[in-house]
Amino acid sequence: MLLKKTHYTWILCCSLLLTLGCSSARKAADASPEATAAFGPAEIKREVEESEVLRQSFVGFALYDPELEQMVVAHNADKYFVPASNTKLFTLYATLNMLGDSIPALKYVSRGDSLIFWGTGDPTFTHMDLKNNIAYDFLKNRPEKKLYYIDAPFTSTPFATNWGWDDYNYYYQPERNVFPIHGNIIKFQRQDEKPYTTTPAYFKKQVRVNEADTTRGDAFVRNWRTNQVTYYPKKASAKFSTEVPFITSPETVVALLADTLKRPVELLKASIPAGGKIFYGLPTDTVLRRMLKVSDNLMAEQLMALNSGTLSDTLSVERAIKHVKANYLNDLPDEPVWIDGSGLSSMNMFTPRSIIALLQKLLQERPQEELLPMLAVGGRPGTFRNIYKADVPFVFGKSGTLSHVHNQSGYLITKSGKLLLFSFMNNNYKVPTAAIREEMVRIMTEVHNRYAHDGKPDVPLVK
Repeated sequence: MLLKKTHYTWILCCSLLLTLGCSSARKAADASPEATAAFGPAEIKREVEESEVLRQSFVGFALYDPELEQMVVAHNADKYFVPASNTKLFTLYATLNMLGDSIPALKYVSRGDSLIFWGTGDPTFTHMDLKNNIAYDFLKNRPEKKLYYIDAPFTSTPFATNWGWDDYNYYYQPERNVFPIHGNIIKFQRQDEKPYTTTPAYFKKQVRVNEADTTRGDAFVRNWRTNQVTYYPKKASAKFSTEVPFITSPETVVALLADTLKRPVELLKASIPAGGKIFYGLPTDTVLRRMLKVSDNLMAEQLMALNSGTLSDTLSVERAIKHVKANYLNDLPDEPVWIDGSGLSSMNMFTPRSIIALLQKLLQERPQEELLPMLAVGGRPGTFRNIYKADVPFVFGKSGTLSHVHNQSGYLITKSGKLLLFSFMNNNYKVPTAAIREEMVRIMTEVHNRYAHDGKPDVPLVK
């Protein structure tokens, strides 16, 4: 599907649902000779290859023009890179192919005065940011039923292969499980030096205070192998909001369910009963937008678990990945080394040209006016909020950052209204990530301002 110039305004107006301002004003400086000079494939490639900032980085770059059906710039586009959260683009594509319009929130059977239920992998139950109470109300508002929870089979581990074990205390690495509650994190908040709050309150009794120790770097530190948390007041600011993942288990799920529902819930150790019905929750697009805009790792992992639920009652992130690779991505230029749903694993490896091919597939899954606003948008709330700032946004995509890794992939709209697909990957650098990011933004902004192409064939998508 190609972007018509008349679609440009429509796409931007859809983006303005995110409080984007629909303005086409151009600054006088844009009319300078430097701003209007041609910036074609040779010039773009030279900027990437000769950048002083990127010189010490392993750089991969691919720029694709769908109107010309050409890869107009390719630098190490066939080499494998650690993608970090660019992996979430693959999770997006998998979910669009495997899930329906709504998230299966839970499954259940009703027998006499008993309601027996189990998880599907839905990450949104009483999620503190999505404000989702759909499944909560379903369980809460059945006083005539006794609630029994069965822990559905889940073959994936709480941490995926090669996740950092020492990141267990940080918000971005909650555990994976069958029935996430509250995003599988404990939130500690304080306003204006008032007493802090603990959500869910169930964990308040597991917090210990250490007034003396000033060596800790974090105000709240969970024990490695238990859910006991130590609070270090001397490390806390007057106002804070801190999230600490908790260790999941069937027993913890039941305790949290009883605590939040304010009614008894019993753990039933039994096989999944036949004839289970699906209770649906939030729209799938709502969860996808959350995953993409703020790079929510739990959403990504649990979406792959949800996807696996369309194949079997036994949930498995790995099974879903294997299925998607075999059935939907077997025509990529280079086979992905795909380990998890979020990109936290440094064992994931994709090539820039395969990411370009995936971006093309996504354009076939969704109309551009729906797809682009789902992604992070330049200068708007999300992971691109501080970059690509403009009255009218022109970059829609996904960033990905790990130690010594920073990538950006997605869609760019030039000032002339042309849609371009890009994947800009940087691995193995020693300079600050901010320097890498700023250089990428500089080059891609130049592409936005000045891109021109004579239409001659350049680089094929697949060798």
